[in-house]
Amino acid sequence: MKTCDLHSHSTFSDGTLTPSEIVSLAEKQGLSAVALTDHNTAKGLYEFMKAGKNSSVETIGGCEFSTEWKKHELHIVGLFFSEDRWIEVQDYVELLNFAKKSSNNKLIKNLNKAGYKITYEEVAALTDADEFNRAHVARILVRNGYAATMDDAFRNILGEKHGYYVPPKRLGAFSTIKFIKDNGGAAILAHPFLNLNYEELEEFLPLAKEAGLDAMETLYSKFDEETTQKAKELAKRFDLLESGGSDFHGEAKPDIQLGTGMGNLQVPLEFKEKLQAIL
Repeated sequence: MKTCDLHSHSTFSDGTLTPSEIVSLAEKQGLSAVALTDHNTAKGLYEFMKAGKNSSVETIGGCEFSTEWKKHELHIVGLFFSEDRWIEVQDYVELLNFAKKSSNNKLIKNLNKAGYKITYEEVAALTDADEFNRAHVARILVRNGYAATMDDAFRNILGEKHGYYVPPKRLGAFSTIKFIKDNGGAAILAHPFLNLNYEELEEFLPLAKEAGLDAMETLYSKFDEETTQKAKELAKRFDLLESGGSDFHGEAKPDIQLGTGMGNLQVPLEFKEKLQAIL
């Protein structure tokens, strides 16, 4: 079976591989297609798509948008953005990135007040993105000996309940879906059960479908068989296409591999083809 990976991250957000390195790895993994879906940016797509021209792997330009619905953070993936739309993506997320910078400044100041010796500059040096996120902060906290692992850093320092992290204002989920559709992309709800339970998804999905949502991820690295079946059931019920991906971040998430996730992920190339067919 030909397979693909429709969800990955590079150094232009919180991954540790460059866009061209992701293309090379996808080829080694035997993937037929791979999408770059960095958080709230299209800047890595120039290198990514250029690398794809010299590869046997089809490269797909995408972006993962951080959005909000009823105080839930939801990630909406846009796929198949053509190059003439990348500037539109950057303009759309400009306000979001400004809010992220403010949030990051507050986080570093709060950590400093609590005795954590960490600077804005050392965190920013970890990424080619306009702004870093908590995963980068976690890496520095581990490196500086304040946490044993990144999970430990999130659980005991960076979680919202601890008060150091002040979430930035996010984009609206439905307006983001509409933006993706207006710019020629396919709109996909990423890892649906990470932020919503089954009942909340039953409420959200028909509204999102009305706004233009095309698909939801039913195959995902951290989904067990039961969760995958629930996702497939919901997709069928609300007449949504299926998507899937590893959510690859390189060494930032060392247990997740491109294309295979935690070892048993296989996203059929048919998912990509059906999504592309609706554009």
